[in-house]
This record gives sequence, structure tokens and C-alpha cells, in this order.
Amino acid sequence: MSAATRLCVVRHGETDWNAGRRIQGQIDIPLSALGHAQARAVANALCSEDLAAIYSSDLLRARQTAEATAHLAHLPLCLEPGLRERHYGIFQGLTYEEAAARHPVEFARHQARDPRFAPTGGESLLDLAARLAACCAAIVSRHAGETIALFTHGGVLDLLYRQAMGMALSAPRDFAIPNCALNWFEVMDGCWTLLAWAERDHLEAARDEL
Repeated sequence: MSAATRLCVVRHGETDWNAGRRIQGQIDIPLSALGHAQARAVANALCSEDLAAIYSSDLLRARQTAEATAHLAHLPLCLEPGLRERHYGIFQGLTYEEAAARHPVEFARHQARDPRFAPTGGESLLDLAARLAACCAAIVSRHAGETIALFTHGGVLDLLYRQAMGMALSAPRDFAIPNCALNWFEVMDGCWTLLAWAERDHLEAARDEL
């Protein structure tokens, strides 16, 4: 039996597209001024943790969020494309309302959380789950018995919560995923346990646009 790995998984700070309810997916959008402030708040909240490593999605909004913690912790930032947000295909760049109006049939299947449905040009939930499982298994294998931080996206956190709680991919989401909240997991022998979810005492404001 291997030693447990403790993970703090953080959704990136707010962007202007978050505030405007615009679907980002893998479009590279920077943090807003509020997002940068949230990133600094995360860094201060994690400064007392003995972090062994910091990983981030290579998308700009996650990378900018992680950089504040990496700087304060004096650790290199490891960029990991496997932690990217789900690719939302034809929905990317549109608001939720625009996506529903322009692509009503596909958007209805998306909203129904059909695990096999991939919007044109994008990924299905099953695609994302497979990518994420491979990425996290590789990261965790390097850090048995250590505490690490992962900076990623709402779609990724949605799947990690479901994995830890035994919740189906198709089940409606009934939990918040705020920007820059702290979400703590323990992983041992491939089993994920949720320790704490959506801690946000360090934040003045955090948005869950859904």
C-alpha cells in the first residue's frame, strides 16, 4: 500500500468571460483584475502548507493563478496540458444564451450531461474523464506521501468531485465550483477521498457562473 497524496485543487481566478457568462473552454483568456486579486489570496492561504510541487493547466488563466502561489512558495511551476478545461467545440466563445439559441439541439444534449456527447469540434465528458484520469495518475505517482497543489478549471473540478463522491457523470450538478476556492482531496492506491470542498474564507468574492 502506497502513502497517501494530499492535493489542493484550485479553479483559476475570475476572467471577464466568467463575469459575462461566456464559454471559455480551451480559448486562452487572461485573468481580470479581480482574478489576479483572487490568485494572490490563494497564495497567501497556501503559504503555510508544505507544498512539494505545484502543477497548472497550461491555459493562461490557470497559469496566471498558479504563478502567485509558486512565487510565494519558491517552487517551480509545472505546466500540464492534461489539466486543461474541457474543449467545448462550437460553444466556445459564446454565452450560454447564445449557444442555446444558435445550436439548440446540441446544447440541449450538453445540458442533459450525456457522457458520450461531444459538441462539434469538442470533447465528451468521457473524453475529458479519460484525459484527466491519465494526467492525475501520473502526477500522484510522483508524490506519494506529499502535499501538492493543482490549478485547473471548473470542468475538471466537476469530474474530480464526482469521482471522489461516487457521483455519475450524467447527474445534475448540485455543488458550487467557485473561482479560487480551495478543494482538498486525498488519493491513495487510486482511490480519491474528498477532504474539504469550496473553502473560500480567504476570498472576498468568488463566482460560480452556473
